[in-house]
Amino acid sequence: MSGSTDDHRRILPPRTEGVLQNKLRSSLTVLGILIGVAAVIVLLAVGNGSSKAVAASIEKLGTNSISVIHGTFRIPGGSSGSAQKDLTVADAIALTDQTNAPNVKSASPVKQAGSVSCAYAGTSHSTSITGTWPSYFQTSNSKVTNGNYFSNEDVTAGSRVIVIGQSVVDQVYGTVDPVGTTLTCAGVPFTVVGVLEKKGGSGFQDPDDVAIAPLSTVQRQLTGYGSLDSITAEAASSEASDAAQSEISSILDSRHGTTSTNRDYQVINQASLLTTSSSSNQVFTVLLGAVAAISLLVGGIGITNIMLVSVTERTREIGIRKAIGANRFAILSQFLVEATLLSVIGGASGVLVALVISQFQIAGVQPVIMPLSVLGAFIVSVAIGLFFGSYPANRAARMRPIQALRHE
Repeated sequence: MSGSTDDHRRILPPRTEGVLQNKLRSSLTVLGILIGVAAVIVLLAVGNGSSKAVAASIEKLGTNSISVIHGTFRIPGGSSGSAQKDLTVADAIALTDQTNAPNVKSASPVKQAGSVSCAYAGTSHSTSITGTWPSYFQTSNSKVTNGNYFSNEDVTAGSRVIVIGQSVVDQVYGTVDPVGTTLTCAGVPFTVVGVLEKKGGSGFQDPDDVAIAPLSTVQRQLTGYGSLDSITAEAASSEASDAAQSEISSILDSRHGTTSTNRDYQVINQASLLTTSSSSNQVFTVLLGAVAAISLLVGGIGITNIMLVSVTERTREIGIRKAIGANRFAILSQFLVEATLLSVIGGASGVLVALVISQFQIAGVQPVIMPLSVLGAFIVSVAIGLFFGSYPANRAARMRPIQALRHE
C-alpha cells in the first residue's frame, strides 16, 4: 500500500507546486489580474457615484420644478429667436391659471442680484440674492430649518427681510444665530428671518451660498424693474411634468407671439433633465467599465504567458508523469488549477483593493460600489483563468511522453 500511495503522489503531485516554485512570476501575474479587477470595480463605482451625485443635485432643485429662462433659443436646423418680450410678473400669474394650465401647481417670478456683498458686524461675504415669491421655497425644495419664510404680505409691502443659506451663515455669522439680526447687502439693511436647510453638493456652484428676499424689495433696492431672469413653476406631480411644460409653452407663446422656432424664452423640465442625465451617465459608466475591462484582458494574456513558460520548463516532469501512468485529464487539470488559482487570488485581492479605494473621493466624486460589479468582476477573473489557462494546459496534456523525456 505504501508503494502504491507514493506512485499515486508522483502521478498527481500537489496542484499548486508550479505557482509556489515561481513566487515572483506568479505574484506579477496575480498583480495583473488584481489591477484589472480593481480598475473595473472602481471605475464603475466612479461612474455610478457621478450619476447619483448629478441626480441628487437635480432632485434638490425639485423633481417637479420647471424653469422658464429669459433669452433667445435655437433649435437644430431652425432659426434663432430674438428677445421680443421680457418675462414679466404677469407671465408668472398667467401660468397659474387653472383653466389654461391645470397641471401647473404654482409659478414664481425670479430676479437675481449676483455677487452682492453682505455684511454683519464687520464681516462680509459676496453672495447671490434671489428676489421671488414665497411659493419659490417649495418649488425649489428650499426648506427653512431656523426661523421662518417671508410671506406674501412681505412681498406686497416690499419688506426688507431675507432668508439666507448655510454657507452665508458660516461665512458671515460663524456660530452666531443670524435670525433677527440685520444683514446689510449692497448698503441695504435686511432683517434675517430664516436660515435654509443645508443642501450640500459638489461642483462650481455652492447651492447653500444663496439669499432669498421678496421680489418687490430686490427690484426696488438692488436690480431695478427690468425683465425677470426666470420663472420657476411647479408641476402638480412628477407624472404631470411633461403636460405642465406643454401648457407653459402654449401660454407663453400666446402671450409673446412666438412659436417653437423663434421663442424668446427657454423651458427646462427638471424631470426630463434628470432622465436625460441618468441615461448619459449610464453610457458614461458603461464606457468606463469597458475601458477598465481591457486591463482584465491584459491580465488574462499574462496568465497565458506564464503558463506557457511553466509548461516549457516542466516538460520533462510532464513526460515522467505520463510515463508512470498519469492520464491526459491529470495533466490538464493540474495546469488549469494553477491558472485558475492565480486568477482567483488576483480577483479576490482586486476586490479588496477596490473596496479600500472606493472609500476615498476620486476627481471630486465619491465612488458608489455596485454589488453586481464586484460579483461580475470576480467571476470574470476566474473565467479568464480558465479560458486563458486552457491553451497551455491542453498543450501540456497533448505532449507525448517520449518527446517530453527527450526535452532538455
